[in-house]
Amino acid sequence: MPVQQSPLTDAYTRLTEAFPGFAVRELGPGEEAPRGGGWVAAAALAAGGAELDAFLAWDDAQVRRDYGRPARPDVLASFGLHRYAWPACLLITVPWFLHRRVPRFPVTHVSYDRTAPGLSVGRMAVRPAGFACLPDDPAAALPGARVVTGEEELRDQVRAAVAEHLEPVLAGFGPRMRRRGRALWGAATDEVVEGLWYVAHLLGEQERARRELEALLPGATRPYVGSAAFRELTGPDGESLPTRDRASCCMFYTVRPEDTCATCPRTCDADRVTRLLAATS
Repeated sequence: MPVQQSPLTDAYTRLTEAFPGFAVRELGPGEEAPRGGGWVAAAALAAGGAELDAFLAWDDAQVRRDYGRPARPDVLASFGLHRYAWPACLLITVPWFLHRRVPRFPVTHVSYDRTAPGLSVGRMAVRPAGFACLPDDPAAALPGARVVTGEEELRDQVRAAVAEHLEPVLAGFGPRMRRRGRALWGAATDEVVEGLWYVAHLLGEQERARRELEALLPGATRPYVGSAAFRELTGPDGESLPTRDRASCCMFYTVRPEDTCATCPRTCDADRVTRLLAATS
């Protein structure tokens, strides 16, 4: 399908060029959101009913296939939330990072298909409900633009846009995950930070992303939990190795106790150094 040109198209095009495992399709005026096949509406996930059951059944099958054992229902729900929220946050953070444009996506405006062939993360079909931008942006005169005064107000828009989209999704997944409130927003904080940090690495702008994320999430920005939480480790030859501390745990250790995420609070600094050196060698 042809991509609709919008103030966001260039950002999503660059995202897919850098990270071919994820694609974004912008819906045109009057175009219905895709249905059937692997597509699921974000609003259906937020409702927490049969469509969420079917969504998590995919995670169950994947864990059994790849690891030869089942995972607890709450762990499967944690996996499912991550696999939705990680790309969903990129819908907002990437246009902000690349073009200083912050789209709004009510939960009714996004659909997701993680089964598309050749796409490791999947694809999303989206209908933005306007966007925020700075006064000197050429897009400021376009319909749907909300002009803000400066960078801090634009960061407020990022935080608000992510919260607007994720709050109902967290409400849908939360009971399955056996988590509430702070624990759920800790997971959301991690998705915001780690998604953009990863994509920025692919774009060759990881250090700028770190600075931007530290300003976006300096701490005490409710409902988000904690800060971007970046820090530096030192390698055996004195090299600087960037890492961060997650605010939440994905629970993968319950499936493979010997394998934790590099940014997991359960992973000691010595193991982090080993992994970071291996990744850069």
